[in-house]
Amino acid sequence: MQRHERGVPTMKACVLAPGGVVSVADRPEPRAAGNVVKIQVTITPICTEFKDRRTGTACDALGHEAAGIVADPADSPLVRAGHRVVVMPGNACGQCRVCAIGEHIYCRSQRDVLAETGSEYGTGTYAEYVIKPDWLLLAVPADISLKHASLACCALGPGLNAVRRLEVTEHDIVLVSGCGPVGLGAIVHAAARRARVIAIEPNEYRARLALRLGAADCVDPSDPGWPKAIYELTDGCGASCAIETSGSPSAPSQLLSAMWPLGRMALLAWNAQVRLPPLVPHGVVIYGCWHWNHLRDSAAMWTVIRAYGPRLDALITHEFPLDDAATAMDLQDTGCCGKVLLYPARSIGS
Repeated sequence: MQRHERGVPTMKACVLAPGGVVSVADRPEPRAAGNVVKIQVTITPICTEFKDRRTGTACDALGHEAAGIVADPADSPLVRAGHRVVVMPGNACGQCRVCAIGEHIYCRSQRDVLAETGSEYGTGTYAEYVIKPDWLLLAVPADISLKHASLACCALGPGLNAVRRLEVTEHDIVLVSGCGPVGLGAIVHAAARRARVIAIEPNEYRARLALRLGAADCVDPSDPGWPKAIYELTDGCGASCAIETSGSPSAPSQLLSAMWPLGRMALLAWNAQVRLPPLVPHGVVIYGCWHWNHLRDSAAMWTVIRAYGPRLDALITHEFPLDDAATAMDLQDTGCCGKVLLYPARSIGS
């Protein structure tokens, strides 16, 4: 084990320099204190960090998703050393109105866990260790692998939120626009509720993944007449629900044109702008859906993961050691992947 210049043990961590240069560097291991827990990261799913590299944005603490093992619980009454956990994003206060109902992602009073623990580093998950308030750790059941559990963050979390808000049932026809990892996760949840799912995706690789994960059909939105194809696939009815994950500003409006009146739509993509027609004639209800409520909905999440079992492996298309994070981001730039996992340990699967 190497030592930082101040005598603190060091760990590997991925950093993003100005200009989009990704490298692995030595950083001081974080400390646990109070209810801030130290986790040894086993798996780091890649989310949108590759977009920061594309824009040249520098970041010294990459990543907000992880699954791992509690290394030091400090004074936490909720976890013990050796517990397997999924790490939720952010460091929500745990005290405000949204935290009180488990909607931590909307918390506007984030804790400074570095200052609380006297750590120099430790909030990014592209690293061997991360620190997190104990209530933002989701215990992994013994019968679920850490690999599948790692999907219970940004791959499967937003989709669970969406189908819950939309009250999707087996009677629904659900459009899922965009079949990146979030869209694929939405397909999993809608199909698990036995809805008929139609994917909207131009990338052939991801279209095939959508079908493997439960979509009944896939339509290419590069064809300007694709909404008409939805009516042809549904005997003239159109869809009852839509989940938009592509980030295209025009996607919500196009989805509306493929839905029957009084439909429901969930917007999961972060768009600088969203273009919509007049909503009153459609009678549509639109929800903004971000993350998921792990305190309320963990049983539902584990039920879907168990039900899908080995089929979830189709969502995880590539795995890399942390040292190859730049290569993993190159792959994501192509769009020819599903969820990509990084392994901070010395070898994949260790």
